[in-house]
Amino acid sequence: MEKRLQKIAVLDDDMRHRELLKRYLNEHGFHVDAVPDAPALDRIMARERFDLLVLDLMLPREDGLSICRRIRASSNIPIIILSAKGDDVDRIIGLEMGADDYLSKPFSPRELLARVRAVLKRKPVSMLPGAPGALYGGQTLVQFGPFEFNLANRTLTRDGTQISLTSGEYALLRVLASHPNNPLSREKLMDMAKGRGLEVFDRSIDVQISRLRRLIEKDSDKPSYIQTVWGVGYVFVPDR
Repeated sequence: MEKRLQKIAVLDDDMRHRELLKRYLNEHGFHVDAVPDAPALDRIMARERFDLLVLDLMLPREDGLSICRRIRASSNIPIIILSAKGDDVDRIIGLEMGADDYLSKPFSPRELLARVRAVLKRKPVSMLPGAPGALYGGQTLVQFGPFEFNLANRTLTRDGTQISLTSGEYALLRVLASHPNNPLSREKLMDMAKGRGLEVFDRSIDVQISRLRRLIEKDSDKPSYIQTVWGVGYVFVPDR
C-alpha cells in the first residue's frame, strides 16, 4: 500500500516566498498547498485535512496571531509561525496563541524542514478505533482529579468532555504525567518533549506550562497538579 504523504498548508502573502517553501517541502516528501490569505486558508482547510500549518504573522486584513488563535480554538493541528519579528516577546505571544514552534525570518528552508519534521515527529500517529496504543512509561491512561489523560490516543478529558491540546501541550503533559512526583528541569522537559538537537528556550517551557495550568488547574496561580520546584523546574503531582 502506498504511504500517504503528510499534508502541509502554507499561508504567506509573499508569492515568491510562498512558492519557494511549497517547492522545497514538496521536494522533501510532503504534499503542500500554499495560499496568500486567511479566506483561502479557510477554504482549503474546510476541504481537506492537513497534518501541519506553516503560518506567516505579517498578513493583510487578518494577521497571523488572530488566525492562530481562531484555528486553535477548534483544532489541534500543529502550527509553526513565521515572522520577521524575532524578539522574545513576539515568540512568547505566538506560543501563547497556540503555536507549536516559531521561526524568525530570514531562515533557510532547510531549517524550516527540520522544524517541520520535529513537530510532526512528536505528533502521535492516528490509530484505528480499537487498535492497541503504544505504551509510554508503562501505562496509557493517567487519571488525576476530574481528568483522564490517554497517552495512546492523545486525548485529555474532564468529566468526559474532551479538551483540545496542541502537539506541544500534549508532548509536555505526556512527559510530566509519565514521571509523577519526579521533579524535572526545564532542559530535561524540553529534551524529552521535543527531542535532542533543538534549541532550548526556558521561557518557552514556562509559556507551555502556563497554558497547561490554565487548562487543568482550578487556580493557575496556585497549581495543584503542575507545581514549580524552585531551582529545579516542575513536577507533576496527580493528587495531593
